[in-house]
Amino acid sequence: MTQAIAPATLTSATFAQQVLEADKPVAVDFWAPWCGPCRAVAPLLDELAVDYAGKVTVAKLNVDDHPELAARYGVRSIPTVMVFAKGQVAATLIGARGRQDYQKAFDAASH
Repeated sequence: MTQAIAPATLTSATFAQQVLEADKPVAVDFWAPWCGPCRAVAPLLDELAVDYAGKVTVAKLNVDDHPELAARYGVRSIPTVMVFAKGQVAATLIGARGRQDYQKAFDAASH
């Protein structure tokens, strides 16, 4: 049985340490509870968190709770997944996307 790996929940207080200072790539899901497409991609991102365990960390940031971070990174539409590598944005995926799109971004950032 595969152990479930829940995406980390980010806050303004933890963002720098958990994302910008991370030693491996971090995929940040900018989302909100009322967003239908966000809820639609959540199970896929949960699966990818397991598939990429040890290579890419998947984390979630609620834009309603932390609008300053969404503004800082220019998030105007959700869901937006940004893949950070070495403190920099390596990829941005806007809208609900398919598994291959996320895998391609995760693979590029983790090599």
